[in-house]
Amino acid sequence: MTLRFTVTGMTCAACSARVEKVSRQVPGVEKAEVNLLAGTMVVTAGEDVSAEIIKAVQAAGYNAAIQGEKPKKSEPANNLLAEMKTRIIGSFLCLAVLMYFTMGHMIGLPVPSWYHGTQNALVAALLQFFLTLPVIFLNRVYYSRGLKALWHRSPNMDSLIAVGSLAALIYGVAALFRMAWAMGHGEWDIVTQYSENLYFESAAMILTLITLGKYLETRAKGKTGDAIRALMDLSPKTASVRRGDTVQDIPVEQVQVGDTVIVRSGGSIPVDGTIIKGRASIDQSALTGESVPVEKTVGDRVAAATVNREGYLEFRADQVGENTTLAQVIRMVEEAGGSKAPIARLADKIAGVFVPVVMAIAAITFAVWMLLGYSLEFSLTNAISVLVISCPCALGLATPVAIMVGTGRGAQMGVLFKNAQALENLHRVDTVVLDKTGTLTTGCPAVTDILPGRAGERRLMQIAAALECRSEHPFAKAILRSMGGNAYPQPTDFETLPGRGVSALVNGVRYYGGNERLMKELGIPLPDLSSLAKQGKTPLHFASESKEYLGSIAAADILKPDSKAAVEALLAKHLDVVMLTGDNRQTAEAIAAEAGITHVISDVLPTDKAGAIQKLQAEGHKVLMVGDGINDAPALVTADVGMAIGAGTDIAIESADVVLMNGSLSSVSSAVALSKATIRNIKQNLFWAFFYNCLGIPIAAGVLYLPFGMSLSPMLGAAAMSVSSVFVVTNALRLRFFKQEQSPTCKESCPKSEEIIIKEETNMETVIKVEGMMCGHCKARVEKVCKAVPGTMDAVVDLEAKTVTVTGTADVAALKQAITEADYTVVE
Repeated sequence: MTLRFTVTGMTCAACSARVEKVSRQVPGVEKAEVNLLAGTMVVTAGEDVSAEIIKAVQAAGYNAAIQGEKPKKSEPANNLLAEMKTRIIGSFLCLAVLMYFTMGHMIGLPVPSWYHGTQNALVAALLQFFLTLPVIFLNRVYYSRGLKALWHRSPNMDSLIAVGSLAALIYGVAALFRMAWAMGHGEWDIVTQYSENLYFESAAMILTLITLGKYLETRAKGKTGDAIRALMDLSPKTASVRRGDTVQDIPVEQVQVGDTVIVRSGGSIPVDGTIIKGRASIDQSALTGESVPVEKTVGDRVAAATVNREGYLEFRADQVGENTTLAQVIRMVEEAGGSKAPIARLADKIAGVFVPVVMAIAAITFAVWMLLGYSLEFSLTNAISVLVISCPCALGLATPVAIMVGTGRGAQMGVLFKNAQALENLHRVDTVVLDKTGTLTTGCPAVTDILPGRAGERRLMQIAAALECRSEHPFAKAILRSMGGNAYPQPTDFETLPGRGVSALVNGVRYYGGNERLMKELGIPLPDLSSLAKQGKTPLHFASESKEYLGSIAAADILKPDSKAAVEALLAKHLDVVMLTGDNRQTAEAIAAEAGITHVISDVLPTDKAGAIQKLQAEGHKVLMVGDGINDAPALVTADVGMAIGAGTDIAIESADVVLMNGSLSSVSSAVALSKATIRNIKQNLFWAFFYNCLGIPIAAGVLYLPFGMSLSPMLGAAAMSVSSVFVVTNALRLRFFKQEQSPTCKESCPKSEEIIIKEETNMETVIKVEGMMCGHCKARVEKVCKAVPGTMDAVVDLEAKTVTVTGTADVAALKQAITEADYTVVE
């Protein structure tokens, strides 16, 4: 079972490593992963051992609670920032006065006479001590946490700060007593020696600079969750629900499954559901990343957080609360951001021993300089510098901040990574396997060719629509869709001819429609249409009872508008693109050629798709499988990374590691690019963390002192430590500006881009006066038939003005004819 905890008190990678270690030691625990950034831990155990884990974590010096419950001493981020801001202001005020007295004279600032001179040395020392005490008190949290962790034998970053600043403070207090003794015995040389090496300002400066760095780091880390917070803010707080004869505005939490929800133009959809009345243009960009609104009508599904840009809807609530698509997306992004990528394992291993090693290096540094005959002050300074310059924070933040920002940016683009491992593995793939039906193609046949015989094109389509209007065959539906709103006669005496086609009386004449076998039975000769089969198209033939060949209509499962551009984008990344399908070789190669794919695996049974993936893997390829159907699920699981089209089946989405919410293949290339950018960012962060410590610790220890006379003061070490953590977080935040890719040829193949170009180049509007429109149904009907006319980009009806405004290059005569055939009157 999976147990989730919230853990507080962790400040660095050493903390998270300690929490993981003690949790794994609990009997029954198989695996424990801590996310330092999110303050969470996911434990896999054979049974519920929550109480034992919480007890073990508390014994290690931290606080834990089952996720959803409030952990001890937990503080909201805003309260934490406000508290840190107060500490910074107070610390800087005291530090400014302290620095004025200790270093002001170096730059010519006036200092009171009672402060200078050997006789006043003890007064000056006491003043510095009392100015340092408020800084110590304001930042006492480092001592309480750091010394507690040290007591539990799990030292962390706070332990380094506490030991370093406390060493400087204790040395300063010891110097006070030494000066007081020396003054009483007239040892003025000793007084002078100690008055020049008190280190009170070092202790105050270390604490102040580190608190400033932690404040900047906390603010920056807060921005890593912006994507999740933006998603949470999308859902409206109230919903209009029809209950009985009244419409009530209620909190969205009170909407129940089965309620009838009303959304007017401009409103946000509060829950998932199915439209039962009305039509609207829905902006789904919040969930899918696709900016072009989608037309929805009765029977279509709508999702929470999408926006009704234009129209009126009533829909039945199907999923509410935690079951909505939005809630699932938020949960998936949170889980992915909280998971660990394999690349983080090296950092975790080092973090587990980092702080003890640093403390050992500090002790060795002190001992070596003392043995070499240098002063106590010099040896102590170098040891303190080693303690405060080391930065386990940068090491611990290197991976989780980039993962959280990367997965959040992916969600904004409509690309959902289920875990950090998928995000990392995706950047390694060299082969992309694409399912054909529903992935490369629309999965819905469309009319591609109209080949008239004895009948004209219009008459052929009318007879075909009349014959097919009662058929459930996918090609029949393709013919009806191609008719748009155009009228056709109603058939009588309809008859299904199994395995061959259909027959019916149309205007008193019997017509036949079907395959080549039916035409042979009727004795009707057909023209040579073999070229259609080579193109992956299937022809349907039509004839009359008088053995007259009327013509043929070809249909095919056509490519999605952006498939060709998506394939080109993948090829441009030097990825091998493979099409995997159960279709016959001829049809598969025709579709592949149109998409620009040269490697085709066809005639594959659903049960054999996983085997095809394994064969590619055996050849040494890292495989990304993209699919949408139930038959793709085994292949999605088998592949190194499985990617499901969001419009596909639930089982395919469950089996995948990555989900494309917008159902567009163009997002595959963007997902790969985002994965590469995130891993590159992680490597940059890890390099900086390792490079910083490998360079900083030796310099702080004094390796440059003997050859060059250069040493690093604790104050500079503290500043460098703070800068290191802020650098790592800021570098990760650059991923928020990752731009979705677009193929150069997308303008030729993507409807969205094409629509924009046409509007920019022509922007032609035709206003037609129409009589007979009375209601919203009339409005929808006229808009529909106008949009079906070739060249129409948009059509908007104004019922009050009795007009329809058509945008695009559609022929005016064709528009008038379409409106007239829909039983409305064109006035002008």
